[in-house]
Amino acid sequence: MKDRSRVNRRGQKNTRHASRAEGFDLLTELALDLRWSWNHAADEIWREFDPDLWGSTHNPWVVLQTVSLDRIESLLAVPAFHKKVVALVQAKRDAAETPSWFQQTHAASGLTGIAYFSMEFMLSEALPIYSGGLGNVAGDQLKAASDLGVPVIGVGLLYQQGYFRQVIDRNGAQQALFPYNDPGQLPITPLREPNGEWLRLEIALPGYSVWLRAWQVQVGRVRLYLLDSNDAANFPAHRGITSELYGGGPELRLQQEIILGIGGWRLLVALGMEPEVCHMNEGHAAFAVLERARSFMEKSGLPFESSLAVTRAGNLFTTHTAVAAGFDLFAPGLIEQYLGAYAEKKLRIPLHDLLALGRSNPNNSAESFNMAYLAIRGSGAINGVSRLHGKVSRRIFTPLFPRWPEEEVPVGHVTNGVHMPSWDSTAADDLWTEACGKDRWMGTTSDLDQCIHRIPDVRLWRMRRDGSKFFVKYVCERLSLQLAAAGAPRSEIEGAGHMFDAEALTLGFARRFATYKRPNLLLHDPARLLRLLTNPERPVQLVVAGKAHPADQSGQALIQEWTDFIRHPEARARVVFLSDYDMLLTERMVQGVDVWINTPRRPWEASGTSGMKVLVNGGINLSELDGWWAEAYTPEVGWAIGDGQEHGDDPEWDAVEAHSLYELLEREVVPEFYTRDANGIPTGWVARMRESMARLTPQFCANRTVREYCEQHYLPAAAACRERAANKAAMGKEIVDWRRNLDRKWAALRFGEVKVETRDNQHIFEVQVFLGTLDQGEVRVELYADGVDGGALVRQEMTRVRQLPGEASSYVYSTRVSATRPPTDYTARVVPYHPEVAVPLEAAHILWQR
Repeated sequence: MKDRSRVNRRGQKNTRHASRAEGFDLLTELALDLRWSWNHAADEIWREFDPDLWGSTHNPWVVLQTVSLDRIESLLAVPAFHKKVVALVQAKRDAAETPSWFQQTHAASGLTGIAYFSMEFMLSEALPIYSGGLGNVAGDQLKAASDLGVPVIGVGLLYQQGYFRQVIDRNGAQQALFPYNDPGQLPITPLREPNGEWLRLEIALPGYSVWLRAWQVQVGRVRLYLLDSNDAANFPAHRGITSELYGGGPELRLQQEIILGIGGWRLLVALGMEPEVCHMNEGHAAFAVLERARSFMEKSGLPFESSLAVTRAGNLFTTHTAVAAGFDLFAPGLIEQYLGAYAEKKLRIPLHDLLALGRSNPNNSAESFNMAYLAIRGSGAINGVSRLHGKVSRRIFTPLFPRWPEEEVPVGHVTNGVHMPSWDSTAADDLWTEACGKDRWMGTTSDLDQCIHRIPDVRLWRMRRDGSKFFVKYVCERLSLQLAAAGAPRSEIEGAGHMFDAEALTLGFARRFATYKRPNLLLHDPARLLRLLTNPERPVQLVVAGKAHPADQSGQALIQEWTDFIRHPEARARVVFLSDYDMLLTERMVQGVDVWINTPRRPWEASGTSGMKVLVNGGINLSELDGWWAEAYTPEVGWAIGDGQEHGDDPEWDAVEAHSLYELLEREVVPEFYTRDANGIPTGWVARMRESMARLTPQFCANRTVREYCEQHYLPAAAACRERAANKAAMGKEIVDWRRNLDRKWAALRFGEVKVETRDNQHIFEVQVFLGTLDQGEVRVELYADGVDGGALVRQEMTRVRQLPGEASSYVYSTRVSATRPPTDYTARVVPYHPEVAVPLEAAHILWQR
């Protein structure tokens, strides 16, 4: 970079050099905007510089950093090349300035900022700060926010090593490598003060301070800010706090989450930003709840409780965890060590009150501190990431809402979607552009299904085969490199270059190798799988990929099962295991496979996004009825295994589902693919492919997801937070007083006599309620009944009809319901009521008549 800065300085002396310096600045602007990860208009520019380097890295910034200045200057001297660069930069700037969906639809909303916190972001293989699904969701939502113009600000961590890289050794075992992420080779820039000084933050940890460096990533219209602790002023051990994603023990994880949540919010404040909404993508970022409240304390002079009452209205917690054991838990002593002084000196609350925010029982001193509980107690809304996961999450969080029905536990859902422009192949992009236009993902997607239904079968099938040919070529090249790196014999390496057939049915299975994902379900009967793969009339080929966490021995054993199976002479030509499953490999697989297989144990897949990525490319899903597929599946769009019930880790049920998987492949999938018409087109297959593309691609795109978040959560949260903060936080203080009043007086509430009369096909309920010293406006009396046969529960407000004679604050409440159910199905209850408070999220009191 020193030489290039000299080019810039030299450029001030004469016009010829100024033009070249300007050209380099334009190239830098293109290379440092990750818009190139989904908009490929500039790919030919980078390929022109160094085809091999571009092919192996797909990182414009590495290309620009690596090639010689002579090469850069010689290409910029070509008028057509220079003109192309100028046009690309102008197109990028125009796209950033053009009003998009948000500006056209919600310009008057006043929403200026949503801070999106996540432990990982998958944006490009050029920025390896991701592990899997969580990062995939975060990265795709940032990109969709850019497309839609939603004012999102990403906040995360920059890892020196990121997640591990995988090598499969000669024995078929996984080996973990941790290469260093050189910031100079990443498409990021230091975040600087107006005077040029690098923006650094100081975070106090027990007995020492840690300096954090701040970085910026441009993602189209959106910016992502990253913090890392690898600052020269830090003690060596502390420089490594942000060394590795999901590495180390509980103490390192706590340090990272303090930096993410507390450091991340402080960074926004240091930048002069005041985002109205804080979106926590999983509980790792929950400490942002505390720091946001502390920041409001400083500005308003209010105590912590009132400040939290104001700011929580603008916080959203998205959970991705399907089992209670999956949340981060920290020992009370560790929280005291790292946050005791913060609680007492910064939040001005006792340690007990801080710990209570992360416990189901605030007074159980032995209970661990749960980050998800903190996120819930600091948020105005909570959501799971699929319809089924919302239901599972309500069950998981029931302990926080004692005596409330599971169905009323305040967890909704926004089903995940993927950023289709990041995952479509060139062939698929061409087809969708022909049918639906280039800007199809920039607004609503309501008419895309009609576009796909108008495409002829022959055009759809050509797109699918083009994707297959490209993928088979990629598999052969990648496998050859993989075998060479493992020291395989030359004959085996050369043979890998010709092993797959672009006309054969290609199945894909790629995920994190963990026991609950059952990556070995296809191996339940190896002989049967071999027969399926090696049928000479209807051949099938299978591509497998995935990593197991370095500490997960069971997951690594599952990888070994596959590599052992592939050693079978008959299997070797039909199955490959591609190592180091990363974003680029994911991209190639979802663009090329005909069928995507997914076999988790229900309900442990919160959403799953890998199967969504094949939709835009014409791939078809064969999956367990779990996560997103539980709401997406119909027989016209793919295949499903499972009965929609939960069976735990029962090996007998695994055998049942393995048999079902084989049956579907043998009797439906393979025959449908190979049944062709006179033109060689599998019309049944193409019909299923068309329905999958038309119905599911618009439904499970990140465009729809981000629009739902915006309209269901961001806009209401911003409005609620502004209302609570107005007039010197009068509403926030009122809510605290109201809640304290409930705490003091709730125990005095009681029911009296209940009368039921049935006439004219209606039950008429009357119930006596003794409110004690509570005001009648502070509560709501309801008639309740559980749902029947999966139907909705009944929750009907009762009307106050008269006061009991001689009894202060004692009333009769009444309501009518249909007599289609017996009166014994119903019971009365009293719940808190405040027009601006989410009940039971912010006040979980409840009194049942029986």
